[in-house]
Parts: sequence; structure tokens; C-alpha cells
Amino acid sequence: MAGRNVPVAETPPAVSVRLEVLRNRSDFLRAAKADRTGQPAFLLQAHNRKDDDPKIRVGYTCSKKVGDAVTRNRAKRRLREVARAVLPSLGHAGYDYVLVGRPNATVDRNFAQMTDDLRRALSKLHT
Repeated sequence: MAGRNVPVAETPPAVSVRLEVLRNRSDFLRAAKADRTGQPAFLLQAHNRKDDDPKIRVGYTCSKKVGDAVTRNRAKRRLREVARAVLPSLGHAGYDYVLVGRPNATVDRNFAQMTDDLRRALSKLHT
């Protein structure tokens, strides 16, 4: 549509905090020894790295107690989405977080309740 001046709405740029995914076993073990809080849908473990890296790192795990492979993968997908929704705004820089799925609860709990659970867990850990 050449020659046509259509005003473009100015929208502020979205603040984007990219969550880095934990991949090394040693990172998961360090988080397991650190602070933790239980919620109905998951267990949250948080480890302060005490380094100058401002990244928020997050890991997800579900044992075979959660269910078969399909159920575990679904639980991890739900945990990833909850983390993407909440951690960029409420997570602290320089922390590693691990979300551990719970049998039945992680897959069956309402998504809005899961996000509230994560908000509550973060405020409990960081106070």
C-alpha cells in the first residue's frame, strides 16, 4: 500500500528477561541443598549463586512418581509456562530456581492457581 500514511500506534518495548535453563547435574544438586518451599503443585528450590551474573536460571524436574513419560513431559511443560509467566518479574537476579513436579498435582492443578503458588513461594523464599 504505497503512498498511504497510516499512523502506527506507539507501544512501549516489552521488558524481556530471558530465563536460562539449568542443564548440569551439579547445578540441580546445589539447588537441592539450598532453600526450598513446598506448594500444592510443586516444590520450589532456590539457590543464590552469589556471583556477578545477573541471569535468572531455572530447571525443571519430575520423577517417575509423577507418572509415565507423557505425564512427566506435560508436567514439565506446565512448569515451564508458569516460570515464564512469573520469574521474569518476581525472580531475583543471580538465583537458580528448580521447580520439582508433584504426583497428580502438577498436571491436574488449575494454571492460575499454579502461578499464584509460584508467586507465593517466591515471596516466602525472598523475605
